[in-house]
Amino acid sequence: MLIAQELRKTNIAEYVLYMWQVEDLLRACSFNPELIDKKLVSRFNADEKKSAAIADWYNNLAIVMEKEHIRQNGHLQVISNLVNDLNEFHLKMIETQADGDYMRLYRMNHDAISEFVRKSGKSVENEVESCLNALYGVLLLKLKNSDISPETQKTVEGFGRMIGHLSARYIQFENDDFDF
Repeated sequence: MLIAQELRKTNIAEYVLYMWQVEDLLRACSFNPELIDKKLVSRFNADEKKSAAIADWYNNLAIVMEKEHIRQNGHLQVISNLVNDLNEFHLKMIETQADGDYMRLYRMNHDAISEFVRKSGKSVENEVESCLNALYGVLLLKLKNSDISPETQKTVEGFGRMIGHLSARYIQFENDDFDF
């Protein structure tokens, strides 16, 4: 809750990746409130009132995930909508070419993104989701201490720079500090 609130204000891509991780953590806890409290809430070492708020946040997310039938896989609709909004912003950035740095980053990554979308089949809806999936996949591999090829690492670093720039512009746009 605390981390999510801060990330939503400062880095939309990191917020999405964090929320995907929260979804997976809730699945790992089998949506069990006792396990959620023991494994997730206790990590914050917060006072009783703050711990209760954090527990409520996790448990409410678990309820929504169950209502949205994403117990096994999938993402919260609100997060999917945000990814789609970020992709719409990405498309507008390309259409207007309002940011030369973003266009350079996009051109550098375009072929790798297209390849990743192609390999993903119908499981990926757009280019931004494709990049976020790649970033999240590498994060999971690192958590498992799996080997990551230098080529994959380089590709994902490129995606990260592009998505990071897009994310910063998106936040600026939300705050009326960027326009097309």
